[in-house]
Formats: sequence, structure tokens, C-alpha cells
Amino acid sequence: MKITFNIHYLAGTGQKICIVGAIDELGAWQTVLAKEMNDCGNGQWILDVEIPFFVKTLDYRYVLKLPDGTTIFEPCNKTHSTQFSPKQARYYLFDYWLAMPENPVLYTSAFIRTIFAHASQAYPAKEEDGEIIIRVSNPHVGKDQHVAIAGNQDVLGMWQPEDAKEMICTHFPEWEIRLGFDGITFPVEYKFLIRDTKKQTCLWETGDNRILPPLPQHEKAACVVSEYPYRDNRMPWKGAGVVIPVFSLRSARSFGIGDLYDLKLLVDWAVLAGLHLIQILPVNDTTRTHTWEDSYPYSAISIYALHPVYISLQEMGAPKDEKKAAFYARKQQALNRENAVDYEEVEKYKMQYCRDFFEQEGAQILKSPAFKSFLKANRSWLIPYAAFCFFREKYHTSDFTQWGEDARCNLPRIQSLCKESSSIYSDISYTYFLQFVLHTQFKSVSDYARKKGVILKGDLPIGIHRTSVDAWLEPPLFNHEGQAGAPPDDFSETGQNWSFPTYNWDVMEKNDFLWWKKRFAKLGDYFNCIRIDHILGFFRIWEVPNDFVQGLCGHFRPALPLTVREIESFGLEWDERLLKPRIHRRCLDELFGVDARKHLDTFLIEEDSAHLTLKPVYDTQRKIEGALGKHADALSVEIKNGLFAIAHEVLFLKDPYAQAKFHPRISGNRSFAYAELSPKAQTAFDRLSHHFFYERHNAFWKAEALKRLIPIIESTDMLICGEDLGMIPASVHEVMTQLHILSLELERTPKILGEQFACLSKLPYLSVCTTSTHDMSPLRLWWKENPEKRQQYYQSVLRRNGTAPASCSAKIAAQILGNHLGASSILAVIPLQDWLAMSDALKYPRAEDERINIPADPNHYWRYRMHLTLEKLIESDEFNRKIRNMLAEYGRL
Repeated sequence: MKITFNIHYLAGTGQKICIVGAIDELGAWQTVLAKEMNDCGNGQWILDVEIPFFVKTLDYRYVLKLPDGTTIFEPCNKTHSTQFSPKQARYYLFDYWLAMPENPVLYTSAFIRTIFAHASQAYPAKEEDGEIIIRVSNPHVGKDQHVAIAGNQDVLGMWQPEDAKEMICTHFPEWEIRLGFDGITFPVEYKFLIRDTKKQTCLWETGDNRILPPLPQHEKAACVVSEYPYRDNRMPWKGAGVVIPVFSLRSARSFGIGDLYDLKLLVDWAVLAGLHLIQILPVNDTTRTHTWEDSYPYSAISIYALHPVYISLQEMGAPKDEKKAAFYARKQQALNRENAVDYEEVEKYKMQYCRDFFEQEGAQILKSPAFKSFLKANRSWLIPYAAFCFFREKYHTSDFTQWGEDARCNLPRIQSLCKESSSIYSDISYTYFLQFVLHTQFKSVSDYARKKGVILKGDLPIGIHRTSVDAWLEPPLFNHEGQAGAPPDDFSETGQNWSFPTYNWDVMEKNDFLWWKKRFAKLGDYFNCIRIDHILGFFRIWEVPNDFVQGLCGHFRPALPLTVREIESFGLEWDERLLKPRIHRRCLDELFGVDARKHLDTFLIEEDSAHLTLKPVYDTQRKIEGALGKHADALSVEIKNGLFAIAHEVLFLKDPYAQAKFHPRISGNRSFAYAELSPKAQTAFDRLSHHFFYERHNAFWKAEALKRLIPIIESTDMLICGEDLGMIPASVHEVMTQLHILSLELERTPKILGEQFACLSKLPYLSVCTTSTHDMSPLRLWWKENPEKRQQYYQSVLRRNGTAPASCSAKIAAQILGNHLGASSILAVIPLQDWLAMSDALKYPRAEDERINIPADPNHYWRYRMHLTLEKLIESDEFNRKIRNMLAEYGRL
């Protein structure tokens, strides 16, 4: 079969257009073997290729080859694709250079599989020997609409929209029409339009008429014309959503904690309220201790496994034993009476229920074709995960370094242990069973949400726990000598230490970031949109040395640390004492009370007549914590906090990866050590710090982020959002804009220096705006906490006179949410607590009980649960109408 490729591209001097594709005749995707096209002048490039008749579908891309041999692909990360009919012996393909679409997010799975999803249709068989196939891309077509083509031909309705030819959605968002040559008079003029099911015109495309010049006409030949995308001048699409953790949901059927059935009910409510998106927090397994400490959803032990507490017991099935059924019914009632999640009781009795059900039905389930298919598709991660869970229980810890002979992951041994003939297979297969049930239930919810037109947005934590399956299975990928965290910010003045290992990005790069690609692919099983938690970690991570408990004395990695010569070039005289923590005697009163000062001789030693330093046995925060404990009496806590502060009293930190190079300590100008510097030295340190933290790394971190993010983002079709709050390098916005990653915008934490509150009407379109996050006080609580800020907001943002009321009324909440719905962001995703703040009848009685997390507390118990059931929320007609009316008013319905 002969194929003639045609494309128009105005190449520069010495440049060539080439084609690379999936078949050997086009280089089998090897760019060095790409076929050069013939330059016919005026930007026209042509190539004839003979391909085997057994090729039914051809995927290919165009490549610009520069004089030095460098190759550049089309900007849009998408292949050209053509299906061949056995009726045709010759194809002429007329393509265009695939630039990035005007609104690329509409081409993600969030839109093409959910919001505007259209089923693929097979084109009716044609009798003509030759045909013209015209294609156009348009994702912004409602589910009750279609694309049509009208033009100056009888077959195209002679420009009458009601007689225009309906196009077939062959593979959404691609629309196609097939015409015979009979009756066609060239040139053909035409335009595309959108019509509804009654053939009423909804929208003509803009711009001049499209013109199709004479095409080659041969017996058994097809001309495939791929047109530039539909020209749409409508206001950009906008939508709204809700965010809430799954564990916070409540229904009449749940078991003390939100579950996957509850998530389906939330979809039903979203449809009633007119919301397009549901965002949840991570749902991966976090089980390490079987205590409330496992409630932290960002501390996963597996990037694949789902948390068993989210199984819907009623969806799974009921015990046949009447006594057991009655027992669990009583437990369910008791746990559902609790205002918050009792994590330990929930996990204990839900897992007991699951074990009983497994003993009752497990043998049959394990024999089912559906289970066998699941096991085959997921065995690469499921087998190590099941072995990990077995060893965790056997050794009574998830810390695999304490597992003796099993401390190192031995895959042959694991595979042997996980065989059906193994003595521990009942435990292994139980873990398989739990993950099979979770996958089945979650996939059902995911499919249900797509069918209902609701985007499910997941959450990808930036880190994994240091005693996780992944760290055990693939240790070279992780750096256990450091701890991931965040520098000081509005949430915590001493920074955050998440205790996760940091990544060895150079190792990950060697296989093109496969670990990340597989992670994104697994999320894609359930979600068509994800939030990348702390996307700044792809630029650089805040790495805290293992000796520190708090995050203040961390450093960025990767980074460009300073030499002594560079430090002194800012006018600061180098002194090794800048590296050593010490405290002036006169500062002790600020750190310790009278009683605490009586005990300081135990911990401190004199360095000189004016200064004290920590004794060697207490010279790190880890040693101090080991001596005084994590949860001690008030006096011990006071002493510990004071000693922790002394451990921070340095102005520079040694770089752990490069000799004789140093990092300035962040927020060093707030330290006692800084106060002891001369005014001249303070000015020098300030200049050095500003250069280091805000100027020195911009280009470097941009290159690092692009190197990591481009191959990962290109591996998925999900809509990607990034949590880009905190200390943001200047290059972050550039990279996120280039890669079409939606930013996160909060009115109360503006990104422009000097602003009190962000201007919602000036937010970037490619962004998600919200009133609060799980790390912040919800709207009503924020209103109460800071009277001064509240008054500023009341007058400058809400434009109200007088004194702001002490509590946020339903009317004020509605005004605030209305402002956010009117923002320029593509998505306004509001926490459920803040939606409910608009209703005195539905909001939580106490605003203080709505908070989900306190980032400054590393031992926070994540247990917030909505106080009313989803059934009641669904029945709240007046409230739901209010939301729909607001969405309609602000163009988000």
C-alpha cells in the first residue's frame, strides 16, 4: 500500500522535515532513522512510502531536523494516527504541524473522558472506490451536541446549518466526515459548527472559510485531510468542585469512617449541586503501627496499595453468621455516633470484619476470573506489598531494618513465600483479597463518576514513608541520609520535617523516571485529574539532616552551595564558629523559665566566658529528644524546646555532598547568632542570603524541574494540578505555565509580595482557586482567629463598612464563596466545610471542629468527619439549589 504524506511547514535554511513512526518503514520510533521528506517549495513537504498491507493503523510524528543534526518534535505531545481500509490501495495524508492547542487542558482525560465525553463511533461502510476524509479536533462539545460541516457543496448543505453534514466522533475529541468524489466541485469552501440533537445551531466556528484545493483522484484511493482545530471564540470553560478527605465522609451505611460507597454518594450530591469535580486526599495504605499515628494520609507505605479502611463493608458483603452480623451492626452504630474518626477502633473492627468475610467467601473469590485478572495485572507490586504486610505483622514493626534476614528485599524468596503452596499463603492471599476488593470498589466509583460527568481528582504525595514497601523494594531510589520537609512558612516558623527519605533523582533519571511514570499510571486507573502535593519538590526538596527533629536547619537539594571565597565576596568574614551552635548567656532567659534554668548544667557546657554550647551527648536534636522523650511533662517540654532552639543557633550549614561548601541557614536573621554580628556583617549576611535563596538557583532549578517533569507529565493524559504554596522560586510559575500545570491560588496567601489578599479577578486561568486547604483553618475558623486580618478583609475585600462581626455568618460566607466563583481560575474547588458555611442549618456547630490538619504539629491526629450524613446533604434541596444558582450566576454551571 502506498502512502503519500503531505505537510505545510516553513522551515529555515538547512532545516528538514522528517517523519518517524511505529513501523520499520518510518524508523520504528527511532529518531535517527526518521525519513526525510522532499521539499517542494513554499513550505510544502511530501514523502511517498510503501507499507505492508497488513498494517491497519499507523501512528507517526513529524520532526524538524536542524543543520547540526538536532531534532525537534511537534510541540503537541500527540501522534498523528490513521486507520486504513482494505478497500483502498492508496492513501494521501494531508497533515498540519501539531502545535499546542489553544486550551490544552481540554484535551486531558478530565474533559475528553468526563466533562465532554463522547463515545467513539464506527463510520458506516462506504461503496465509493475513492473518498475524501475530513477530520477536525474539538473537545469543547457538550454530550448532547455534535460537530457538523457546512459548505458550498450540495452534500454540505450549501451553507444551510440545518442541512449541514453531521460528523462522526471516531475517537473523541476527533470528528470525521467521509465524502465521495462524485458531485464535489473544487475548490471546496466550508466551516465547522456545533449543533444539538435537534440540529439547532449552537456555535459557528470563527475565522475565514476553510478551502480545500483539488485533491488527487484515483481508483481505490483515499485523501485524508486533517484540519487545524475548531476555531472557538467562546469564553474559556470554567467549573467548580468540592474537596474533602474520604475518611471525613459520613453516611448511614459507613462504619465510623468514610468509605468508597460514601464517595459514590458524594458524586450524587455533586451532580445535584452542579459541581464538576470532587477532590480527595491520598487514599494509599499508611498502616505501620495500627495506631492513630497511621491516620496521616501523606505517609504511604505503598504508592500502589489502597488503604483497607476505605472498603465499603456493605458493598463487599455481609456475614452469614447472625451473631457476627449483629455484633458488627452494634459496632457500626457505636462508631457512627462518634463526632470524629476513632481510627484505632475503626481499623480494628473493619479488618476483623474483612477477615471474617474472607474466611467465609475468600476461596470462591480467589478462584474467580476477575480476581485472577487483577492479580496478573498487578503482581509486580502486589506480591512485594503482601510480603511486606506479612513481615510487618511477623516482626511487629514496619521498620524493615529490624527484620533480620528479611531486612533486604529478596525477590526470589518473596515469590516463593507468596506461592499458593506456601505455608503463609492464607495471610498473603488475604492481602491480595483486600486490594482486589478495594480496586473493584474504587474502579466502580471512578466509572460512576465519569458516567455522571464528575471529575475525580486524586492527590499524589511528594514523599513516601522511609519504612515503606517502595523503600524496601528499590533502595537505590531513595536517600535515607536526609529527611524531606519544608522551610519555615506561615504554617510553622521552625519549618516542617516530614521524615520521608529524599529522592536520588540521578538514579531515577537512568531509566527515564519509570518509578514516577508507573505511579502516575496507577493513579490514572481511578482519577482523571491529580494534585501534585508540594510540586516544588520536583525543583528542589528541603532536606533536613537526620540529626534534626525540626525543619529549620535544612538545606535545598539539589543546590549550589557556597565556597568560603564566595561567602567572603559578600563582605562577611568567614569564621568556623558560624557553623557551631552556641548561645550567649544573656539570651537564656528568652528560652527558659526559672525552673528550667536550674537544669541547664545537665545539658550545656561553657564555650567561653560569654557563651554556652551543647554537651556532646546532647549536641543534636535527636539526642535531646532521646534524653527527654517525645511526650514528656511540661518542664521537660520547655527544656527540650529551648535546647532545640540552641541547636538551631548557626548561620551556616555544611553541605553533606560537597567538601568545603556551605549553605546559609534560612531565617538566619532571626537568630541570636545574627544579633551578635556587627551591623556591617549583618548587612553582608542579608545580601548573601537574599542572593542564595531568591536569585542563585532560579535557572538551575528550572532546568532540574523540566528534566524531571516533562517525561513524567508526557506519560499521562490526566489533568495535572500543582500545590505550589510556600517559598516559591521564580521559575516555578514559568515551568508550570509551560507544562500547563494548574497552580493553586488562595486569596488569604497571595503570591505577590506586599499584597494582603490576592486579587481573584487577576488569577491565572490555568489555576485552581480555593478558600482554604486541609493544612489551614477552614473559612469560619480563619475568620475567628485573627481579628485584625478579619477587619482588613471585611473592609478591603468585602467592601463593608463598620466593625467585622466576630463570627462568619452564612451571608458573609456566601459572599466570599461568590467572589471565588467569580475568579478567573478555570476551577474553583471549595472545601466541603466552606460550602456548608453558607447554611446555618447545615454547618458544623463548632468551627474549631472543622480543621483537618495542623502542619506545625508532626503528631497531629487526622480525624475530622462531617457531622451530617451525605443522605441528608442530598436531600437539602434549598441548599443545593443555592449552589446551582451561584454556579449559574458566575458561569460555572
